[in-house]
Order: sequence, then C-alpha cells, then structure tokens
Amino acid sequence: MGRRSGFEGFLRATARAVAAAERERQRGIRAQLTQVRQIERHQRMALAQQNRDERAMQKLAKAQYLADRQGEADDLNAELQDRLEELQGILAHTLSLDDRIDFNALRPAADFEAVKPPPELAPGRAPRVPQVHPPSGLRKLIPGVAKKHAAALAKAASDHQSEVARFNQAEADKREQFAKLKAEYDQRKSQFEMEVQRRNAEVDEFQTAYRAKEPDAVVAYNEMVLARSEYPTEGFPQKFRIAYSPDSSELVVEYDLPEVQAIPKEAEYRYVKTKDSIESKARKPAEIKQLYQDIVASITLRTLHELFEADQADALALVTFNGLVDTHDPASGREVRVPVVSVRAPKMEFMGLRLEKVEKVACLRNLGAQVSNRPDELQAVKPIVEFDMVDKRFIEQGDALSGLETRPNLMDLTPAAFEVLVSNLFSKMGLDTKLTRSSKDGGVDAVAFDTRPVLGGKVVIQAKRYRDTVGVSAVRDLYGTMLNEGANKGILVCTSGYGPDAYNFSKDKPIELIDGGGLLYLLREHAGTAARIAV
Repeated sequence: MGRRSGFEGFLRATARAVAAAERERQRGIRAQLTQVRQIERHQRMALAQQNRDERAMQKLAKAQYLADRQGEADDLNAELQDRLEELQGILAHTLSLDDRIDFNALRPAADFEAVKPPPELAPGRAPRVPQVHPPSGLRKLIPGVAKKHAAALAKAASDHQSEVARFNQAEADKREQFAKLKAEYDQRKSQFEMEVQRRNAEVDEFQTAYRAKEPDAVVAYNEMVLARSEYPTEGFPQKFRIAYSPDSSELVVEYDLPEVQAIPKEAEYRYVKTKDSIESKARKPAEIKQLYQDIVASITLRTLHELFEADQADALALVTFNGLVDTHDPASGREVRVPVVSVRAPKMEFMGLRLEKVEKVACLRNLGAQVSNRPDELQAVKPIVEFDMVDKRFIEQGDALSGLETRPNLMDLTPAAFEVLVSNLFSKMGLDTKLTRSSKDGGVDAVAFDTRPVLGGKVVIQAKRYRDTVGVSAVRDLYGTMLNEGANKGILVCTSGYGPDAYNFSKDKPIELIDGGGLLYLLREHAGTAARIAV
C-alpha cells in the first residue's frame, strides 16, 4: 500500500506538471496568437488611417483643383470686365486730361552731364622727403658713424629725387590723358548744345507758325494731339488723316475706327465641374450692337473734344469728323472703307456740352451728325464732307506750281461764265440742270431735277465766285429761295470757303455747302477738268 500510494502521488504530481506545462504551452500559444492579432489589428488600423489620410489628401487636392479651376474662370471674368470698362470709358478717359500740347515739353533737356575724370586720373600726392635721423648720444663717438649718416642722407636725397621725377612724369601723363578726355567732352558738349539750339529753333518756328495759324503747322499740331491720345491697344488702329482749310477755320479728320471684333464675344465664363471645363456664354447680338455704337460715338466725341480743347491758337472754328471702318467685305472679300459716322461741329456749340452727362449717340444726332444705325453690320452713311474734297492747296503743297499755267483759273471767269460752269458740272453728275436768267431768277442760278424715284426732286443751285469767306446771310438767302421754289434741296457752290455760322445754320436743313476745294474735286472727278483757284 505504501508503494502504491507513493506511485499514485508521483503520477498525480507528474500529471499536474504535464497539465501545468500544457497550460503554459497553451497560454504561450494564446499569448502569441493575441500578439499576432494585435499586430494584425495595429496593421489594419494603420492601413485604415493611411487610407483615410490618402482619401483626405485626395479630397483636399480635389478641392484645391476645383478652387484653382474656378479661379481660372474668375480671372477670365475679371479680364473681361476690365476690357469692358476700358471700352466703356473711352470718352471719360480724356475728360480729366489736358489735351493741349506743351511746346516746352518738345524741347530737349538743356543739361549736359558734367565732366567726371576717372579715379585713376585724379592728382596724386607728391612723395615725402625721407627722414634720416642723425646719431645721438654715445653713437656719435663711434668711428665711421658720421660718414654712414652722410651716405644715408645722400642716398635718401637721390632716391627722393628719383621718386619725384617718376611722380612728376606720372602726373604729366595723367594731365595729358585728362586733356584728351576734356577735349572729347567739350566736343560732345558743343555738339549737344548745337543740337539743343537747333531743336529749340525748330520748336520756336513751329510754335510761331502754329500761333500764326499756318495750315501746315495747324495740321502738324493737331496730328500730335491725336497721336498721343491713349486708347486700348487691342483692336484700335489709331490711324487718321487731317486737312485744314484756313478760309473757314475748318479741320477735317478722317479717322479709322476699330472693327466690331474689338468687343469681346464672350459675356461671361463659368467652370463646369461635371465636364471639368471652362465654358463661355456668348454675348447677345443686341448688346454687341449697343456697345459698338457706344464705342463709335465715344471716339467721335472724344476726338472733337481733344481737338477743340487743345486749340491754343484758336485756329479751329469747325471740326468735321468722318469715322470709317477699314475692313473686308464679307460678300466679296475685297478691302472696303465704310463711313459709319460723320459730323461737322462748331467749336462754340461743342465746348458748351457737358460730355460727362450726355447720351453719346443722341448728342451726335443733336449736332447734326450722320450716324449709322447698324455700324456693326457696316451700314454706311454719307460723309458731310468727303476728305478728298478738302482744298488740295493745303494738303499737297508740291502740286501748287506743277500745272499753274495749264490749269484754268476759276477766278478768271466772269460770274456768268462761272454759273454756266457750275450748271454744266451738275449736268455731268446726272442732274437735269436748267440755268436761269440772272435778271429774273430771284437769287436762283440754276434749277436742277434729280429724276431718281423717292430720293429725287427739285434742287436749287447757287454759285458764288467769291474771294472772301461766304457768310451765313448767303445760306439764309438760299434757304428762302428753296422755300419759295418748293425745292427738296439747296446747293451753294463757292470758290472760297464758309464761316462757322454758315455751317451751323445749314446742319439741320437740306442744304449742301461746297467750298472751293470741293468744287475742284468735283470738276476733276466728274468733268475731267484740272482747274485751280488763284486769287
């Protein structure tokens, strides 16, 4: 029993040990599995966080991308708005400026840079005499010291003399180089002063000629006024021609206007996220038409304002502005010049306008302007004055003598012969013209009939072979004759020019005034006659 009991105890102890070992092993396995699960869980958590971070970054990047794309659309809209404000502010831009030419600003700067010698040519400092101290104290008693001192003094003096010679030579070389530089400087300064004198003389001559209202100087001055006018760079050609008639103090301007393409076709831009694209909304044709009419009227009024405001010599009583569009005919592809606005403005009347308050097109029509209703479609108007009808004597000076003896002088004709000439001219132009008897015509020199349907009718023509400017009374007489004759139109032809009051009286009436230059033009174009007017 004792052995069995001991054996059973051993077995129980062994079983407990085995069980404990198994439990420990199982615990280790569980701990290992737990650790693996923790590692896997941490890995899953880290991967999930990474995915969340990536999604957040992607979301942030997408939001930034969308913001950038919207920013592009906003920038395009801002540029579009700036362009529109620029186009709509064409007239207002000039009202705050002084358009007069400052003649002193045409003069060159009178100051010439002062001569500045290079640093290496600056005067040097003369070499100092070297100091050789005599022996003192007991050293004076040493044999040979006095002799050495004397030799040192002699050497120092010789070396100093050599240094002084080299210094003087170097200074002489500097002075020679500086003299050459000074001579070159004086020559440049003299040339500069001569050029300043020449330019100032030219400015003085130009100013004197302009103040005297010499035609060439008046034209040149007003060309400067218009040339320095600042317009939007894109689409505005700023090309023009100017002529001046001193008889009537009239300046005629032929001005190239921008085409309708100067107006942006886009009304706005927007970003479409679903397409990831920036799309534009087209501007309505009615808005383009209105904007273009506003631009044409703005340029016209601005040009008149600039010319009248800059008129220091009081040389301008009238300014005629013809605005043309230089483009291509969409039907034929040929180059065409289409007049879309024409106005003749008296200075006194125009300067009384408050341009910052006016409705532009209405203002032009009130001035008697011909304004196209559809300039965007190149609907033309008839110029009040054809530019080529302006007296060529004041444009092509070189042609004044070329045919002086061969061209007939209209001033040599008798008044009756002049009336016949004018009557024949209008017959050549397609009118059925009847010359009247001077003793019974009541002021009528010729009666013509325009046989065209609707546009035609009776026309009263008067001819004035005058040397002096034709005043408003002659125009009033013509208008009275028209009313008495029941005529649709009156034409006054003269060999000189017309005063501002004459143009002002006729601007809203069916009266056409043809001056000497216009008459020469019509004779050349329709009768093949190269006449002249020599007073």
